Amino acid sequence: MNDEANPVPVPEPVLVPRPEPEPEPGSAPAPRRRVRRLVTVVLPAVLVLGAVAGGITYTSRTVDTADRTAPTTLWSHADSDDESENKDPAVRAGEGRTDTVLGRKLLPVPVGWGLGPDVGEFGNDGEFTAKQATALMKAVGEGLSGGVRREFEKEIDKLGVKGIGARSYAADEADATAEILLVRMSNRAFVHDWFTTQTERPGTRKGPEVKGHKKAACFLMPKSAKIDLEGMQCVAYDDDLMVTVVASGSEPFDAAAIADLVRKQLDHIASPGTYV
Repeated sequence: MNDEANPVPVPEPVLVPRPEPEPEPGSAPAPRRRVRRLVTVVLPAVLVLGAVAGGITYTSRTVDTADRTAPTTLWSHADSDDESENKDPAVRAGEGRTDTVLGRKLLPVPVGWGLGPDVGEFGNDGEFTAKQATALMKAVGEGLSGGVRREFEKEIDKLGVKGIGARSYAADEADATAEILLVRMSNRAFVHDWFTTQTERPGTRKGPEVKGHKKAACFLMPKSAKIDLEGMQCVAYDDDLMVTVVASGSEPFDAAAIADLVRKQLDHIASPGTYV
């Protein structure tokens, strides 16, 4: 894949606070704090639910017809900071890639799960470099007015984005899928602010706790008579990593199993190989 990320159409994010409306034409530029709020509140949700995870849209038919036997590697390799990396993505491919930095941070496919269906054009197991991830984030601001967009892009540059990694999972014994997305950045203060903002969700249904991890929270999708699916989103952070898990499935939906998947992911980040 080329370093220049293609613009990606993104739907309105769900399960997150809405941003303040754009100023009317001719009015004064938005204050910098509003731009920062736009970055903190909207951007990660758009990336996760729009460009990468696609929102909670999978049906049981998608799960049933997915090819879980091999990973799709449509994303380019990221620069490695680990000399012990496995340079052959085909080795133990069913557990996920280990030839990239974030590929090794992502949870290897655990017992009871397989690699899930492709997520749009991004495949089911891949990583964006720092340059690609930054371009993708800036593409979210294409609809903003000139001055606001310039401020938006400046705020993106301040984040020091190092990369985005994603992997999808499909349950072996249930109609359920999950996508785990890791965003790595130098600005740890933003990571903390992002988590705080993402946990402020009045009116949502609180999901199960993630055992052993206080820096994690889960929320169940609002009930809808029009959608015969259940879904949940979990957010967490660890040092310079933003962690988001989006899961969906038909009833009965095992929210506790998804929370346990989040626990395994966070345990794997802390101590690779000890998440079982």
